[in-house]
Amino acid sequence: MTADLSGLPLSVIPRHLAIIMDGNGRWAASQGRGRLAGHSAGAESVRVIVEACRRLDIPALTLYAFSEENWGRPKSEINALMALLKRFLYRERALLRRQNIRLRAIGDLGKLPSATRAALEQTAEATASCDGMILTLALSYGGRQEITHACRTLSAQVLAGEIKPDDITPEIFESYLYTSPWLPDPDFLIRTSGEIRISNFLLWQLAYCELYFTSTPWPAFREAELMEALVSFAGRQRRFGKLE
Repeated sequence: MTADLSGLPLSVIPRHLAIIMDGNGRWAASQGRGRLAGHSAGAESVRVIVEACRRLDIPALTLYAFSEENWGRPKSEINALMALLKRFLYRERALLRRQNIRLRAIGDLGKLPSATRAALEQTAEATASCDGMILTLALSYGGRQEITHACRTLSAQVLAGEIKPDDITPEIFESYLYTSPWLPDPDFLIRTSGEIRISNFLLWQLAYCELYFTSTPWPAFREAELMEALVSFAGRQRRFGKLE
């Protein structure tokens, strides 16, 4: 299925779409399969949605792929996820280049296994000149951890006399976040699989983001579900606290 823009004015396509990809395990259980099968099926949804967003000319797509809290899962599952991520990065590198998609990552990337981190760095380098869309993977990521990291960095500069406390504005603080300066705040957040929460994801950046929750698990979330979500986004009035 090819994404259909008919009926969707270009002015309401989000500049930055963020997705919390949830439900791989529950989808697998519903199919009578193991959790790894759910993660593998979820990787296929990643490919489909990335390609659809590129065709829709969405400038930036950020996927919550592995949270800081996910390190608390069984070691066997973590190892399988990291191996799957490594294979995905190597396998999709040529596709990303062909579709002019730049890969970036946010989070505490030093915690990733060396082989996975190498695949991530090599794919990011291979796509560094691409300018059609930015695909960002949030890996070993937590919103509170990101804000804490920014506070530590900014505090050190205050102590060094490089910046005065009275000079700190929201714009200054924002420049210390992982997403600065190359990602605008998300316009639209989608979470799959029925959970209605943001789970420590982009806490600062989501201040005025439109939220969308669907019961569809991530492995079953494809172009039809993406278009349904975008139609919902197109019908919303974004006033940012002001009058229409």
